[in-house]
Amino acid sequence: MQQFGTIRAPREIIFGAGQRKALGLVASRLGNRALVVTDARMAADGDFLAMIADLDRAGLSVHVESGTPPDVPVDAVIATAEAATGFAPDLVIGIGGGSCLDMAKCMALLLTHGGRPQDYYGELKVPGPILPLIAIPTTAGTGSEVTPVAVLSDAERSLKVGISSPYLIPAAAICDPELTLTCPTGLTAIAGADALTHAIEAFTATRRPTTATLTQERVFIGKNAISDQFALIAIAHLWQGLEIACRDGGNMEARSKVMQGSMFAGLAFGVAGTAAAHAIQYPVGTLTHTAHGAGVACLMPWVMEWNRPTIKTELAQIAAVTGLGSVDEVIPATAALFARIGIPPTLKALGLAEDRLDWVAEQSCGIERLIQNNPRPIDREGMTRLLQAAFTGDHSLIQ
Repeated sequence: MQQFGTIRAPREIIFGAGQRKALGLVASRLGNRALVVTDARMAADGDFLAMIADLDRAGLSVHVESGTPPDVPVDAVIATAEAATGFAPDLVIGIGGGSCLDMAKCMALLLTHGGRPQDYYGELKVPGPILPLIAIPTTAGTGSEVTPVAVLSDAERSLKVGISSPYLIPAAAICDPELTLTCPTGLTAIAGADALTHAIEAFTATRRPTTATLTQERVFIGKNAISDQFALIAIAHLWQGLEIACRDGGNMEARSKVMQGSMFAGLAFGVAGTAAAHAIQYPVGTLTHTAHGAGVACLMPWVMEWNRPTIKTELAQIAAVTGLGSVDEVIPATAALFARIGIPPTLKALGLAEDRLDWVAEQSCGIERLIQNNPRPIDREGMTRLLQAAFTGDHSLIQ
């Protein structure tokens, strides 16, 4: 194994039941005027109101922006930043699911450097440090509390777009699994499946040639010795906890495993990146309007099947940490786990129309930063076969 790796992470990660109660102390060391970003549902939640009261007791001035919509439309980011400008915060706190955390990242960025989100699309476009940011997830899936990414919806581009920069990594992440106890079964499943997909794609990503400048030239550098460790821990935790958390939402041990798995997966893909399953989901999600986690998880076993010839070593390691008996069991077992928690098994079941497969293939191949991170090269003809297999459920199309 090549002994090269890197990790980029918050300066402080606090994990554990009840640790949300540390917010006031953590925040008071980072700023005095806190912009709190959340959504309308969370703004009325008792735990949220208790955290706001904790900030007040710690002596911070607080302004709450509770209008975060799903999928973070660009127009909403611009409007929220304009509304918060007069408060002049020196600290941003995101509390909620992935959309709330991504909105908080965008607030910290725009309130520091100005402009519009479009100015920062892509990798390494953020010119310098942003306002200190605290991320407190209430779902376990995106891993946004530890990643250098904010994902937005841009109506002009008809696809989701990303801003990727190490400067977007929160200064602190407070991961309290008690905040996920009220997460509905369906959302628990979709978010957790997203996290498992993050971990698998990070662990099986391509390994780039090592240079002394690789970590400074790219946000996502591919598979490496350090990210692999986080990815394997994430896979193990999610394998142990996800199905139980979906079946018994009050099981704190399972909730803790899923939240840890999501966090470790975020640390892994935050440097290694994701690959073909995520590339395909961008156009698929645009057409089907299905949840991101459902789409990537639907695709993951099919992408693993495509990659099988080049990831035999990784499949053996996954088999070891999940307690499976052999390499050949990993892909079917992954598909079976997803099926048991309600993930559609094919693109047809996900709601994609068959006559849009060619368009999806074209769009997916165009997302080069993800396609080039896939361990087995995939051209347009290969993408078409992969999509046909994922649509019909016919494994022989990939062979």
